[in-house]
Amino acid sequence: MALQAGDPMRDILESIASDPPIDPTESARRNMRALRRRFYTAAGIIESPAGFEIALDGRPVRTPARHPLAFPARALAEAAAAEWDAQKEFIEPTHMPLTRLANSIIDGVATAPDAVAAEVAKYLGSDLLFYRAAGPERLVARQKQAWDPVLEWAQTALGARFLTGTGVMPLLQPEAALAAARTAIPHDPWRLGAVHVVTTLTGSALLALALASGAIGCEAAWAAANVDEDWNMEFWGEDALALQRRAFRFAEMQAAAKVLAEVPEAGPS
Repeated sequence: MALQAGDPMRDILESIASDPPIDPTESARRNMRALRRRFYTAAGIIESPAGFEIALDGRPVRTPARHPLAFPARALAEAAAAEWDAQKEFIEPTHMPLTRLANSIIDGVATAPDAVAAEVAKYLGSDLLFYRAAGPERLVARQKQAWDPVLEWAQTALGARFLTGTGVMPLLQPEAALAAARTAIPHDPWRLGAVHVVTTLTGSALLALALASGAIGCEAAWAAANVDEDWNMEFWGEDALALQRRAFRFAEMQAAAKVLAEVPEAGPS
């Protein structure tokens, strides 16, 4: 399926691959301007040397950079095909988080893995889990309950002992801890891309690495990342727009967690 400038399929895939808008209202406005009508009957899977490719009515799909939209595991391809099948009269890219992630990994992470790994490593120096509230006591206790087990995992499993503190002043972490944690950043583009997504969604590379290792589940990692936000909502009430944005981001988190669950760690080279 060759994609030319102005081709509806190319426009759709570029929309799917683009960075998600922060504001769901803006997302809706963009969708009203850019939504394309569904032009296929069914999504399927084709096995090829590239992996498990998505096909629409038997025609293989390409990413915006014209790589095969192929997954390394059948379960991932089946989930992505389900995203395509779930589209109604119009194709809504914001409802296709796994396809979006695949485009990002295939067109971006796979071509620049070192840069992506370096971005994840930057978070290790100022991870969410390091900076604690001074009060009230209930919030302090919630942070400790959600975050300390991850820091304990980092120390036990990675040999990385990090410091925590209160306030806004930066904490200078031991270089030995940073170096030890960096060794856990995946090399496989799919796992690396998923870890990067979780890191940016949560503000914590340690949560992402713990999720990748199986030391914490997706929902627990998401809850840990939102301890402060949940606390604020209890006092100030829920905001509908914030909840929409949060649901959108959690869908992205779930897609990344699925990749981590389905793509095994690479063995020693």
